[in-house]
Amino acid sequence: MTPDEFREYGHKLIDWLADYRAGIASRPVIAQTEPGQVKTALPTDPPADPEPFDAVIADLDRVVMPGLTHWQHPRFFGYFPSNASLASVLGDLVSSGLGVIGLNWQASPALTELEEVVCDWVRRALGLSAAWSGVIQDTASTGSLLALLCARERATNFSLARGGLQAEPRSLTVYVSTQSHSSVEKAALLAGFGRENVRAVPHDDAFAMRPDALDEMVTADLAAGRLPCAVVATTGTTASTALDPITPIADVAARHRLWLHVDAAMAGSAMILPECRWMWEGVERADTVLLNPHKWLGAAFDCSLYYTRDPDHLVRVMSTNPSYLRTAADGRVTNYRDWGIALGRRFRALKLWCLIRSEGVSGLQARLRRDVDNAKWFAGQVRATPHWSVVAPVPLQTVCVVHEPPGVTGEALDAHTRAWAERVNRSGRAYLTPAILGGRWVARVSVGAEQTTRADVEALWALVRSAAEGGGQNTIQYMKNC
Repeated sequence: MTPDEFREYGHKLIDWLADYRAGIASRPVIAQTEPGQVKTALPTDPPADPEPFDAVIADLDRVVMPGLTHWQHPRFFGYFPSNASLASVLGDLVSSGLGVIGLNWQASPALTELEEVVCDWVRRALGLSAAWSGVIQDTASTGSLLALLCARERATNFSLARGGLQAEPRSLTVYVSTQSHSSVEKAALLAGFGRENVRAVPHDDAFAMRPDALDEMVTADLAAGRLPCAVVATTGTTASTALDPITPIADVAARHRLWLHVDAAMAGSAMILPECRWMWEGVERADTVLLNPHKWLGAAFDCSLYYTRDPDHLVRVMSTNPSYLRTAADGRVTNYRDWGIALGRRFRALKLWCLIRSEGVSGLQARLRRDVDNAKWFAGQVRATPHWSVVAPVPLQTVCVVHEPPGVTGEALDAHTRAWAERVNRSGRAYLTPAILGGRWVARVSVGAEQTTRADVEALWALVRSAAEGGGQNTIQYMKNC
């Protein structure tokens, strides 16, 4: 493709994407395809000869679009907000178009230094002190793995330079909440701790980690001859946005010399709101913290910010220094290849840079406050309606609800919850995700798509009530016609 052809088709694709975003509210939220339908619409063998790019664009409509669940839809209330702000999308386009790779500072100085700047911009917006240094990772899964690798090496005085974990005389243990994201356990397994050495700490009635239970478990492991290594606290758990109490957890961590990692993947974005910073009070005592601007904040996926109070330790654990990457600038610049797993890195800072400059901190704050207000409105409607309950605190934008018809309990109630949630989703008029909380199925309503308004939340409440209180095929047809 020549630059002139790129210009021609690039304009067409920008128009196509702009039309998609402008008309997204008219589409069914969830994909309407059956398993295998997209694959069967495509040829088995790759094209032997070049095809006109217009054919590719046509197949975006014919093949790809029907197989999409629309995360940017104003009635997408599933999983978590994943707001790919159009300004951030343009930044991502520039990154891909430039095609530079950050192997070291010299490979593209602007890539490194813009990343340093935007990480510091976000740090300031979050109210974190200057003690923190940031780097952009792909996802929180990678950030949690980095944190546990750093914790492992501090606890073992850099066993990686000797015999590794298999040469250690004591088993290292990691402590997570029962509400922690599954990626945290996966990170512990990949870091070599082993499933038998991952401790699930009980939660309280608000689904937050109990510091007293953590202390008891650490003490028991010490008495058994094990080596407690790290604790992962969560600010905003996936199921209910529960808030682990950072300060008392930090007290336990300090007393037992545990690495404290704070996972604030979704809720960390809310810390740009001064009124929300009580939610992670004590975070300055953590060793590492992460948040995903590609969730609620609005950066195009993937963009996860990982902050550390000891970048020298991170570099010592992750550094690699082959001769072909050494330059005269080493020692005077940041080489981000030593701040993560991958050697090469994309110019991810551009999408965050474009987002912040386009909306400003005040614009981002206004959108998050709107979402919090809409979630509280929805929770208020649920609480005021007979046979409906909000089953977890609502500190942010996620509301966990159940409908309890008289006489329906236990497994029958679980089946009822999953059935009416599925009816909502199958209608195509909204999308939400059930989850298990406190041993029972609940429906999660995660408010926060960029285009979501109060009218969309009101429409969701009408759909939910119809699906749960009416039920059956007639309700589905009614909701499709709404």
